[in-house]
Amino acid sequence: MPVVLDADAAFVYKKFQEAGRPAYETLTAPEAREFYLQARVVSNPEPPELESVEPLSISAPHGAIPARIYTPKTVRRKSGLAPCLVFFHGGGWVFGDLETHDVVCRKLAEAGELIVVSVDYRLAPEHQFPAAVDDAIASTKWIAANAGKLGIDASRLMVGGDSAGGNLAAVVALAARDGNGPAIAGQVLIYPATDFSRKHPSHREVETSILLTHSVIGWCMNHYLCGADINDWRASPARAKTLAGLPPAYVLTAGADPLRDEGDEYAKRLKEAGVAVTYRHFGGQFHGFFTMGKLLQQANVAASEIGVWLKALN
Repeated sequence: MPVVLDADAAFVYKKFQEAGRPAYETLTAPEAREFYLQARVVSNPEPPELESVEPLSISAPHGAIPARIYTPKTVRRKSGLAPCLVFFHGGGWVFGDLETHDVVCRKLAEAGELIVVSVDYRLAPEHQFPAAVDDAIASTKWIAANAGKLGIDASRLMVGGDSAGGNLAAVVALAARDGNGPAIAGQVLIYPATDFSRKHPSHREVETSILLTHSVIGWCMNHYLCGADINDWRASPARAKTLAGLPPAYVLTAGADPLRDEGDEYAKRLKEAGVAVTYRHFGGQFHGFFTMGKLLQQANVAASEIGVWLKALN
């Protein structure tokens, strides 16, 4: 079935086309990062005012990982400790940082009435796979180990992210299940990348090649994997032998998105494995809409709905 964009999404896409912005795959990684940041500045709404937003340094085997901790004015504390969402930003493992997803993290903290810790994992091509995975796992373990000092309830620790960040969140949940923890109470997967085979129909449809185009995906994949095995579950969580025993999941997909079908399939496989899943499909939106709350009202709807899900989970 042809994808029909919502009126506001179609308007935004037209403006992006008229702006004549260069395709990411024609840029160097540093140039792409700058353009990505500029796009977020234009599309993000005013940042919600929280109780506090503070820098955080996470210890990891390779060195310190920068992070940022968000505490909203209203927090659901038990015995003085709050639930926490460890958030991994999107950007194809090549771009994105604490700044590009600052407003999103603020909105999730406010909507979910919990602490959000945003992790600035290492990026490709300077740091190729599995550097981002290693950082995501190490950060989650460190936050759990230091939960009390951070005012966090380790029993209510969740992971989440958008796009590449959704991929990392899914991988962290798998690693925690198969390793020595930490216990993960839930996972928020916003149009996640789950399978690098790119064999799903949405990777071939003309209508899905919007902003996140098919060629951009190949460019990011080459920078990140650089020949690594796509069957490695740390790259393609859908390739894990089983999805049983994973924490409850909120999975969001968009209609005009090359990653649509793999996200949909991952949600179905989670359900088949006995995992509690809330699946939300925004059929008239494109990949990346979640970070465009200034331009697209559906982004704010999604943030509010995720907040409701997070509160119900805890």
